[in-house]
Amino acid sequence: MPDARTLAELVRAPAALTVPGDVLAGAAASGWPFGGRSAALVGSSVCLYWAGMALNDYADREIDKEERPGRPIPSGRVTPGFALGAAAGLTAAGVAVAGLAGGRSALKVAVPLAGAVWAYDMLLKNTPAGPVAMAAARTLNVLLGAGGRRAALPQALTVGAHTLSVTVLSRGEVHGTRKEVPLAGLAGTAAIAGVAALAGRRGVPAPARAAAAALAAVYGATVGGAQSSAVQQPTPGRVRKAVGAGILGLMPLQAALVARNGSVAAAAGVLAAFPLARRLSRKVSPT
Repeated sequence: MPDARTLAELVRAPAALTVPGDVLAGAAASGWPFGGRSAALVGSSVCLYWAGMALNDYADREIDKEERPGRPIPSGRVTPGFALGAAAGLTAAGVAVAGLAGGRSALKVAVPLAGAVWAYDMLLKNTPAGPVAMAAARTLNVLLGAGGRRAALPQALTVGAHTLSVTVLSRGEVHGTRKEVPLAGLAGTAAIAGVAALAGRRGVPAPARAAAAALAAVYGATVGGAQSSAVQQPTPGRVRKAVGAGILGLMPLQAALVARNGSVAAAAGVLAAFPLARRLSRKVSPT
């Protein structure tokens, strides 16, 4: 049995702190109340996220021998069979919890979400459809928090657009990329920040709108700053930093979306995990 640190590396444990915000953004947009049901759906989402990370390392085990030999499988700390079993078990747990917490409406989202995770890792990652599949998974994750309600679709698509941008950029983590790639990501970040600051339910109080605007600015500065650095020098190191900033920068974006729908307290909870995730990412890489 691998030790706790190795397991944390396998599933990219700190990056799972970016998951609850998806569920809360969906819940806030749809009017699905925060409570036990939302908490259970957060648990479901975390299980599916961790499943995807373990499955990623299983699928990439041969490539990682050359490109990332320090990862758990190529370093010999985890066997391929263990990683695959962990992914399968976490997927089953995630879908089961979603069904128990949200019934059929949640299952209608959780099952395609699990399918998107497996399709991305096992089939689509290295194809042109890879970034779209990853964006679809994050979009569905927001809708999971809404119990599949269409009212959350704008927020879900906003998170999906951010994920698409980060995933496209991530393809340059090992060998670098052309500066046009992070430049396009930077333009996308600016647009997404604007949407997060303005889009939301009607009649939201002014303090909540102001909080959303401030949080959207934090998102833009966090993600856009790292992307700007990659534009100047699109080397592997700077691209990796920009991707890491994009993964963790999802949290202030989620908080902005939650606040823009009137739930300032929940937005503060999402943002409170942001500095913790950044500290933990120094010990366990989120990418």
